[in-house]
Amino acid sequence: MSLFAFPNPVNEYAARVTAGLVVLLALLTAAAGSVWGLLAIAAGFWLRLLFGPRISPLALLSVKVITPRLGKVKLVPGPPKRFAQGIGAFVSTASLLLYAAGAVPAAWTVLGILVVAASLEAFLGFCLGCAIFGLLQRRGLIPAEVCEACNDINLRRL
Repeated sequence: MSLFAFPNPVNEYAARVTAGLVVLLALLTAAAGSVWGLLAIAAGFWLRLLFGPRISPLALLSVKVITPRLGKVKLVPGPPKRFAQGIGAFVSTASLLLYAAGAVPAAWTVLGILVVAASLEAFLGFCLGCAIFGLLQRRGLIPAEVCEACNDINLRRL
């Protein structure tokens, strides 16, 4: 297994639990006004993007502890989930950089966008990053061979 491997397929329930943990951490971070929380959120997204769930504390908690207790498995293609982690890494890093630059209200606004996207995944099972991936793939901006299984993904209405 490559160091930078990402699972394919992915258990959608594990992804949803991880997103729920991101929402919880983000809300606690905002309530505390914590730059350390912003750093932890951004680091977690980068770890999941680069290494999959093998190193990220939130993903490990989700994959190894919480999701097995749910007993549910629904396998979905991995590439859109990795793309979504990339968007999360970008947005959370932007929030952290805004905070560090002194643009604190903007940092919390950007974090709020992340909370909305993660909440859609966690509570409604709608992965915004996956929807964007599907749209980009249908427009030819992401080659079809990146995710052959995505040709059947239920995002054709976009």
